[in-house]
Amino acid sequence: MNMVQAINSALKVEMERDPSVVVLGEDVGLNGGVFRATEGLQELLGEDRVMDTPLAESGIVGFSIGAALMGMRPVAEIQFMGFLWPAIDQLASHAGRLRNRTQGRFSVPMVVRFPYGGGVRALEHHAESYEATLAHIPGLKVVIPSTPYDAKGLLISSIRDPDPVIFMEPKKLYRAGKEEVPEGEYTEPIGKAKVLREGDDITLVGWGSLVPRLLKAARLIEDKGISAEVIDVRTISPYDEGTVHDSLEKTGRMLVAQEAHRNLGFASEIAARAQEKMMDVMEAPILRLTGFDVPFPFYRMENWAMPDIDRIIKGIREVLTW
Repeated sequence: MNMVQAINSALKVEMERDPSVVVLGEDVGLNGGVFRATEGLQELLGEDRVMDTPLAESGIVGFSIGAALMGMRPVAEIQFMGFLWPAIDQLASHAGRLRNRTQGRFSVPMVVRFPYGGGVRALEHHAESYEATLAHIPGLKVVIPSTPYDAKGLLISSIRDPDPVIFMEPKKLYRAGKEEVPEGEYTEPIGKAKVLREGDDITLVGWGSLVPRLLKAARLIEDKGISAEVIDVRTISPYDEGTVHDSLEKTGRMLVAQEAHRNLGFASEIAARAQEKMMDVMEAPILRLTGFDVPFPFYRMENWAMPDIDRIIKGIREVLTW
């Protein structure tokens, strides 16, 4: 399966298993979603389970919060991350707070999923990467898969989670490749990073669309005698610092790559935690390789705006020669 097919499979598996799971959003029913991630679900399960909504993101998320409080497990789709802002009030003021507000009497088992990031020549407001903003909101979990296998397993775990989960899908990877994905149900743990490649000289950390680039860079520099360990964070919040710090203890050097803007991005959080706890093993400053602090550009410059293989390899050499 590719990532779109894996997401569709996860939704189908959970909706057939649990009648409380519903899908709602703009064009998710008849049209199967803007990227066809919900294609065929309305025909299979009916309009009461897969609901087309008005163009109102605050309404989609607000309705989902109410439905979750009444025993349902809604999966809300926002067409692009750039359209999420009208719903931020619902997420920050209500979804993330209700467990605390009710002293544990109520929880909000809902998922808000959407494509994010650049690389597909989309229009303005269609290529944002604001995962750090969402991770800053207490009570929300933020999950970002980089492979079809993880996308299905993490989405199933997100749907079953008792609290609100933000599920960010790197659209550059939607149809970038296929891998073996089981047809039935399985889960991947939320809050657990994954070591994709072991190495001894430097730790490369990323998530989403940057993960395949880190892996390719690691393979290329291996020919030069450099052994890089690659870690897919997978979950921004809660963040699995233990896996990253174990790797840094082994290699002594680290590069963190993100597609998002540099200022106050999640790479800064990863670097700060490592500096606080792992200073005694570090052999060089941690390098952040990021996007730029400007609005994401139109398609002629989007490849320039996103960290590419050349920038990653240059960054690796900078860390190793410090």
